[in-house]
Amino acid sequence: MSYRALATDFDGTIATAGQVFDTTYLALQRWQRSGRSLIMVTGRRLDNLYDVFPEAKTFDCIVAENGALLSFPTIGEEKLLGDPPPESLIKALQQRVEPLSIGRGIIATEVPHDATVLEVVKELNLAWQISYNKGAVMLLPNGIDKDLGLRKALAKLNLSPNEVVAVGDGENDLPLLQLCGLSVSVNNALPLLKEASDWIMTQDCGDGVVELIERLL
Repeated sequence: MSYRALATDFDGTIATAGQVFDTTYLALQRWQRSGRSLIMVTGRRLDNLYDVFPEAKTFDCIVAENGALLSFPTIGEEKLLGDPPPESLIKALQQRVEPLSIGRGIIATEVPHDATVLEVVKELNLAWQISYNKGAVMLLPNGIDKDLGLRKALAKLNLSPNEVVAVGDGENDLPLLQLCGLSVSVNNALPLLKEASDWIMTQDCGDGVVELIERLL
């Protein structure tokens, strides 16, 4: 099958320690120049992503904050898919958890603070859930994940999930891979992700994505 879009995670997939190497970005550009769509699906906040990788603005779509925020950089359109974090939740976590990152639709910290985060959510009787990514702890409204975010993005781009190749490395990428027509893990991916993948690359991170694009094109 000829796939029309590539949906890729950022950290640990196209990026190594927050950096995208030139060889990886050139391969991503080659994918776009072939007439196919390029979609980023990441747990990062959009502003933080642009700080470390300003070239992300050339992507057709960015699903940020682990599915909570859609951005179409080339047309300047953004949409928050869930509710923003309530002030009561922010204040309670700021008193008990550090580090803490507040996004437009996500709150993030690190293991082992997940137990405290769950306690606060229960105390406030909120319908929010935790998603993990290799030690990162992301708190989002129930139902918000990479699956939902990508589904909304594909509807806007007039694409079917079956036309999309998904590639990732962490546990929060599992819904992403399960949605798409071809599921791929880079070599450094967690075992549970490799088990759910159609293809497993022989290279780590960005080199694995270059390998993938070369195979597809």
